[in-house]
Amino acid sequence: MKKGTLELIIVLAIIGLIAAWAVSRYNAMVTMQENVEGAWGQVEAQCQRRIDLIPNLVATVKGYAAHEEATLEGVINARAKATQITIDPSNATPEQLAAFQKAQGELGQALGRLMAVAESYPELKANENFKQLADQLEGTENRIVYARSLFNDTAKEYNATIRRFPNNIIAGMCGFERKAYFEAEEGADKAPTVEF
Repeated sequence: MKKGTLELIIVLAIIGLIAAWAVSRYNAMVTMQENVEGAWGQVEAQCQRRIDLIPNLVATVKGYAAHEEATLEGVINARAKATQITIDPSNATPEQLAAFQKAQGELGQALGRLMAVAESYPELKANENFKQLADQLEGTENRIVYARSLFNDTAKEYNATIRRFPNNIIAGMCGFERKAYFEAEEGADKAPTVEF
């Protein structure tokens, strides 16, 4: 075999290895990006589950606490606001996530006020429908926390991968961009004031 042919084979082999490595890195980043979007889907699914439970909870409370109209309207309005915000996970910005989180936080606060009203009505707390709805809502809140945490973990892994060298070269050439995180709500670092 001639020296030129051997050198050509070596060069082609090196190019082939580099191409195979680049393709594998690209595919890994695509998989991670899909994982982030799947994790976002879980956040949305759990938030939707909470939104779906609210009309039943409000109707149950309404029968016992008809004069608590302002609290009930607050829950209904917060639910409506929370359903208006939609996010495309493939290009979500930190601002969009903050708006989504703010609307969900307002909904959570409204639900907290509703549950406080329910505390004033022992017969309501004893109602089987209310207890089941409250349990489902509590479970859903836990699922939302878990789904947000999973989303942040998945986004963190993806972001770290696309920023590491030499992945960052492929990520830059192929348009992979950082994903935003859920952050703690403003004031979450302070304990709430409880007054009796």
